[in-house]
Amino acid sequence: MKFIIVTIVLFLLELLYFKIAKRYKIIDSPNQRSSHSRITIRGGGIIFPIAILLAFFLGYISGTVTWTILLVATISFVDDIKPISRKTRFGFHVIAVLLIAHELNLFDDPFWALPLVLVVAVGWINAFNFMDGINGITVLYALSAILCFSYLPVNASSIPLLTVMGISCMVFGFFNIRTKAKTFAGDVGSVSMGLFLGYFMIKTIVETEQIGYILFFSVYGIDAIFTIIYRIGKRENIFEAHRSHLYQYLANECGYSQVGISIIYATLQLLINILIIYLDVKGSLSLFATLGILLVLSLFYLVVRGVVVRKIGFKKQENNYFFN
Repeated sequence: MKFIIVTIVLFLLELLYFKIAKRYKIIDSPNQRSSHSRITIRGGGIIFPIAILLAFFLGYISGTVTWTILLVATISFVDDIKPISRKTRFGFHVIAVLLIAHELNLFDDPFWALPLVLVVAVGWINAFNFMDGINGITVLYALSAILCFSYLPVNASSIPLLTVMGISCMVFGFFNIRTKAKTFAGDVGSVSMGLFLGYFMIKTIVETEQIGYILFFSVYGIDAIFTIIYRIGKRENIFEAHRSHLYQYLANECGYSQVGISIIYATLQLLINILIIYLDVKGSLSLFATLGILLVLSLFYLVVRGVVVRKIGFKKQENNYFFN
């Protein structure tokens, strides 16, 4: 009954936000770098930090994690309304990760652990934010991670929290997983959800002592890293908006369904997660196995990307894509 009430409350709050966003014109207008073609409400992902706050009042999450996520959500929402400098955003992300690290007692670990967590976590938050580009991709990917985190025995005490966040994804997905989305997550949604998932990733790795669980984010991570390498090779500013991710090529250049691509990304990640859980249960999730899976996934990605960009290159008669 409690979760039914949570669902109704979040649904009504999302509708209330739509009215506010329309009144104050918090919208995304399509441009040459967009993957959408009509004006759409921005910041519908505000439902994610709202769900975190609701979970806090229900006693499902600590104050430190709650206020940390609300901190980055606030600065991200401001950025959705009026762009702020990258340095300011980066500074808040660093502070947020340090607070999460303190919550998980990482300051007591070897001296090299904290800098490593800082680089990986901040990188993940920004990668998750950058990948928010087509209908359904953020929320479906988040749902696949939440489902798998919920399955792990180490997260048994966090099931109510993960359930609330799963509900928030379904509420947002109702308006986003469409051919013509009613709303986009915006930075407020993608950054806060990225931090939430990053927190659970670090928590799971620390408590299981299995680095292999970092592969729960491998699909996004591989696409983000190779896209950055590609853009550096073209001497582009990697911090500017672009349409160079593989999923953007598939949606914008090849014309495939955005929702279909999002489902494929989320399903592929779900299958990888199931494999990781299986290997851990069998006691085979070693560092060697993790690196081997990462290598195979990277090669698979490069082959698929190579095929796609060759197809695009043929259509456009251009030679400046990967593998040309």
